[in-house]
Amino acid sequence: MTKAEFSVLILAAGKATRFKSARSKLLHPLAGRPLGEYALRAAAASGAERVYMVVGHQAGEVRQAFARPGLTFIEQKEQLGTGHALMVARAELERSTSAHLMVLVGDVPLISPGTLTGLVDFHRRRRAAATILSVCLDQPQGYGRIVRGRDGRVRKIAEEKAASAAERRIREVSAGILCFSRPKLLASLDLLTADNPQREYLLTDLVGILARRRGRVEAAPAADPREVLGVNDRAELAAAEGILRLRKAGALMREGVTIVHPEVTYIDDAVAVGCDTVIEPGVSLRGATRVGRDCLVRAYCTLTDATLGDRVTVRPCSVITSSQVGSDTILGPFAHVRDGSVMEPGSRIGNFVEVKKSRIGRGTKAWHLTYLGDAELGERVNIGAGTVTCNYDGENKSPTYLEDDVFVGSGTMLVAPVRVGRGSYVAAGSTITEDVPPESLALGRARQVVKAGWAAAKKRKPAKSAQ
Repeated sequence: MTKAEFSVLILAAGKATRFKSARSKLLHPLAGRPLGEYALRAAAASGAERVYMVVGHQAGEVRQAFARPGLTFIEQKEQLGTGHALMVARAELERSTSAHLMVLVGDVPLISPGTLTGLVDFHRRRRAAATILSVCLDQPQGYGRIVRGRDGRVRKIAEEKAASAAERRIREVSAGILCFSRPKLLASLDLLTADNPQREYLLTDLVGILARRRGRVEAAPAADPREVLGVNDRAELAAAEGILRLRKAGALMREGVTIVHPEVTYIDDAVAVGCDTVIEPGVSLRGATRVGRDCLVRAYCTLTDATLGDRVTVRPCSVITSSQVGSDTILGPFAHVRDGSVMEPGSRIGNFVEVKKSRIGRGTKAWHLTYLGDAELGERVNIGAGTVTCNYDGENKSPTYLEDDVFVGSGTMLVAPVRVGRGSYVAAGSTITEDVPPESLALGRARQVVKAGWAAAKKRKPAKSAQ
């Protein structure tokens, strides 16, 4: 284990031109977290003494998204290059007591804490002035090439725009993650210039500066090349998301979860799923969703920030958002539960039923074509098909209360605010506008009128001529 002798500086100031977005690249969502969150978490888990983040483009939004104890933000008001980011951070780096500084790009979401600590260990064992995390690529376009001398020593990093034809054929490239001796780095910052095709102060130029000053520069190969894949555009964002999602699915399957078709199942990084649960194709589990043990989530369901107990069945094409579902509950197909709803154990919500900001009691059933909004349903309530809680009067939302053992017939309109007492019945087709006392029968419909022979008489009446 690496001793805590290093700090990490994360570069997060750029405009992400290739993303073609007004938003900072690091704020774009990736498997349920902002892109920049992954590098930040890896840095924090690596055992670093301090973590710094250089912000610039949309600095306020980036600060808000990533703020946490132990993280120091440094603002780069003008983005004049990666080397300029270190120049802006100089005051903080001079106050640091760490022997080494790792510079980490913020757009490498697959990087692991182990790879970062391994880089520091390699750097320290070699007593290097700088160590580059390197990788060999068959198609190295876009990456800085690691140029070595005849003795095998690293001489510089050649950025593609300034590289010669021979240098562009080099397959060993920099992953954009470097570890420096902090004192030697600080002694070299004043030597950086913008005399290059980019007209920027480049972090990679420090490698050549240190090598020319007889500093030892090393390259440590990454064990898994995928870890250092950068995200420079939306196509690369999608590729990284595919890897992260398969990685998450693999971890869950090893913990006892059945995922029928991992390639078409979307599970965010923070999701937790209990063992013996089965997840069918097309399911999306997003945000901070928690799924209990022995559940069945059928095809094409979407759960966002939802909590499911044990032995829950979610039938196909259902949506659950920011709600709690108790154990031994059945939902769907095509059910929609949202906005802080609570389904107590053993309740049933069926096809084309929407539940909004409501509590559904134990053993309560609403199987068909119903809307329950701002409602409090007791235990063992039965809701007939086509029932609607009319909770909005155009200005205000009002509650509906159905006490234990209430039976609501099909096609009922419950006009809130209204309360139906324990054990009462509401006749089918009723419109209920007043409270119903316990153990009562409520009818709120017009008396049926039948006019015998009316249809036959209508057919015999001659049609009016067109004018």
